Amino acid sequence: MNQRVSITLSEDVYESLKRTVGPDRISEFIDALARPHVVPQDIDATYRDMAADQAREQKALEWAEGVIADASVAEPRASR
Repeated sequence: MNQRVSITLSEDVYESLKRTVGPDRISEFIDALARPHVVPQDIDATYRDMAADQAREQKALEWAEGVIADASVAEPRASR
């Protein structure tokens, strides 16, 4: 259930929010920013959800493989 609240923002912040996220998505944007700071999370469920996201997992695997490839061609460090 959603609750309606009134908040006061400076005009430049409000205008930037409208340009950046769109006038119809400001509430959703602010909710997403505030949520991790005020709503307890079930970390296990969060990790399960992330692992179930096939596209995210594929991108993470590609990133990890890229890091390993970069490390394998990196210049060796000089001995101290």
